[in-house]
Amino acid sequence: MTSVRVKVPASTANLGSGFDTLGMALGLYDEVEARVIDDGLKITVAGAGAGDVPCDEGHLVARAIRTACEAIGFPLPGLELACRNAIPHARGLGSSAAGVVAGVAAAYGLAGMETDDRALQLAAEFEGHADNAAASLLGGLVVTWTEGERYRALRLDPHPDVRPLLLIPGESSSTHVTRQLLPDRVPHADAAFAAARTALAVQAITLRPDLLLPGTADRLHQEYREAAWPASLRAVRALREQGAAAAISGAGPTVIVLTQDGKLPQGVDLTGFDVRELPVDREGVQVSAI
Repeated sequence: MTSVRVKVPASTANLGSGFDTLGMALGLYDEVEARVIDDGLKITVAGAGAGDVPCDEGHLVARAIRTACEAIGFPLPGLELACRNAIPHARGLGSSAAGVVAGVAAAYGLAGMETDDRALQLAAEFEGHADNAAASLLGGLVVTWTEGERYRALRLDPHPDVRPLLLIPGESSSTHVTRQLLPDRVPHADAAFAAARTALAVQAITLRPDLLLPGTADRLHQEYREAAWPASLRAVRALREQGAAAAISGAGPTVIVLTQDGKLPQGVDLTGFDVRELPVDREGVQVSAI
């Protein structure tokens, strides 16, 4: 193909204690049109990040396309990109992973290939972990892990009654900064708690939505990163006290609430948050010829 259109979903990661392990795709999409040209690089960006992201070889989608093309042996003399971004940047909704997955999928599409396990490996290597990338690539709920240097992912279908609500604040957050707030070691009891609750979260999201509240409990990372988004963590605590399955989405500061009715409890102060219901995306990245 000489040109393709890519539609890639946002994602939420961690879902409580599933740190760097659990991810889920959400129905909010970036779109990229990629076209092979004779030489050079042309990039236009509309929507989130327009005017802020580079429009040269440093552009994330362009870098992902070139890396993937090299890996699969597809020659790319020149490239034209048109990006329309709906996923807000630096909010914990997987915008960078979506950009990487869009680039990898575009490279595969231009080469006339279907994405495969190597596509996940390429995308996850950009991020350093596979939770967001696997969710955007595969859709649904993903459980991710590593085997040596190999990234792996298992896709599961969330229960149809799971209705995510996103509380998106105006401020942004840096994954690099929030990771620096994490300790090198955690108490054994907290590690055991995280293992149990991560397993429970998978059961709750796929089969037993009545267990979403205990399944999204965390003692592994959120409290350590409170300094990065104190208002978001206050909202998580207040919502959980009212029985809502709330957690920080990815590196924050967005809060995700896994509901069964699309409603939030009354009386919780959510000033400063844009509340949006986003469905679970079940398709993952989609590639079509133009």
